[in-house]
Amino acid sequence: MIDLFIVVTYFVVVILVAISGRQTKEVTAEEFFLSSRSLRWPSIAFSTIATNIQGYQFLGMMGSAYLYGLAQASLEINAVQGILLASFIFIPYYLKDKIITITQFIKKRLGKRIALLYSLANISLFSTITIGAALFWGAYAADIVFGEYLSILHQDRLTRITLLILIIGFFSASYTYFGGLSAVVRTDIVQFVVLLLGGLAVMLMAVHHLGGWSQLYIKTPQLMHLHLPSNHEKLPWTHIFGLFFLNINYWCANQSIVQRSLAAKSLKHVQIGLMVGGLMKYLMAVIIVVPGIALVGILGDNGLSDPDMTFPYLVNTFLPLGVKGFVLCALFASLMSTVDSTFNSLATLWSVDIYKEYIHKNCSDQQMVDAGKRAILFSFVTGVTVGILLLYLKFSDPNAAFTHTLNELRYYINCGIVVIICSAVFLVAPNHKVTFLAFASTIVLQFIFKFLFPEMNYFVRAMWIILIGFFFVLLFSKTRFENLWVQFQTDSKQISRMGLGMLISLILLHILFH
Repeated sequence: MIDLFIVVTYFVVVILVAISGRQTKEVTAEEFFLSSRSLRWPSIAFSTIATNIQGYQFLGMMGSAYLYGLAQASLEINAVQGILLASFIFIPYYLKDKIITITQFIKKRLGKRIALLYSLANISLFSTITIGAALFWGAYAADIVFGEYLSILHQDRLTRITLLILIIGFFSASYTYFGGLSAVVRTDIVQFVVLLLGGLAVMLMAVHHLGGWSQLYIKTPQLMHLHLPSNHEKLPWTHIFGLFFLNINYWCANQSIVQRSLAAKSLKHVQIGLMVGGLMKYLMAVIIVVPGIALVGILGDNGLSDPDMTFPYLVNTFLPLGVKGFVLCALFASLMSTVDSTFNSLATLWSVDIYKEYIHKNCSDQQMVDAGKRAILFSFVTGVTVGILLLYLKFSDPNAAFTHTLNELRYYINCGIVVIICSAVFLVAPNHKVTFLAFASTIVLQFIFKFLFPEMNYFVRAMWIILIGFFFVLLFSKTRFENLWVQFQTDSKQISRMGLGMLISLILLHILFH
């Protein structure tokens, strides 16, 4: 009963925080989509990282850490590469042009056709795979760990998870619909604190039952390596090169992540906020990966048959009443902070890039906001539909590994987006038609590489495809690189030193845990 009380309290707090700053008067498009460009660095840091953390990271990535150890942390800590590029190169460009969407920057550099392509690609991904997968994994993870508590919704498991997807989707869409980015950021701060504390509780309890931090090296030394052999099936050390380019897509060209930075009060707040977010990524890597490694040492030879049960096993075996309820809130928080941000960014892309540009060019701010709200309602329907579809696919074939399939579907589009954004930023005068063809070629190259090199790791494949696409633009545009030194922009020398410190810390982690 105490756990149920904690969960109810959590939802009440979230909705109260969401409506606390709601304005009854008509709002401008900039107020609704960018919170009047008033965000300070703590809001940027907490909200950005809360959006980044999803339910599957507790379930899937902790299970992967159970199998592969510290190497799984590579996906978390190497986010710092993308964060630093966003902080000192990409975001300063965006702020200088006072854009609302990244599409507007692409339009200025590469023309309307490529800008429309970028926007439609992201709207399609956000409204289906991004929202659907987040809702599915969050609800599925919550039910695996807390099915007994959630049986109050329905005794049948399939029906219960379907109801969870609907309820959480509707709840997140509601406060985003009424409050815009301001409501999203306020609730994300609460949600990040909850998921951080919940994650810390699981990690500390796992380390305690292992016998202390030193036991990680005594009982599981084989799992304490950040780099696995280059021929490893899932996480070869070479994947970090492909991850570098995909981090450009996620941290520098993803509207749902970048939108807080576009809403910043100043470049100083962006750069501090993102780098604080980078430190949080280090912490989240520890929270997600260490429990999986610790459980290997705790169980010894009596290991789990299903690695994805790592998180449920730790919670149900070691956590006391009350703490379990808090961890359930953390799972809901990881789900909602991703979904609400995606709703808001999708509404922004539709309203600014499509509605105002192509449907109603002379629309008022209120009409733009209304169009964005309609996009939220539409994406709620499509996202929930995809989430339920994924659920039924999972139940029809429990061993289906469609997580990797979804990732690969994203990469079919994301590789081309990296080519577009890098051409726009790093080349002096990229040819518009050539860039469009380069984007299209990355999709064709995905099929060619999969046919010719079926065993190639998909991160490595992404690296080669992006490089080929980018140098295709460089070669056939007959252009040259921008001056990289001029492109580097900082608010102050102190912030530059902070950025250098972040880069050195990442290099040291790779050396120390090699």
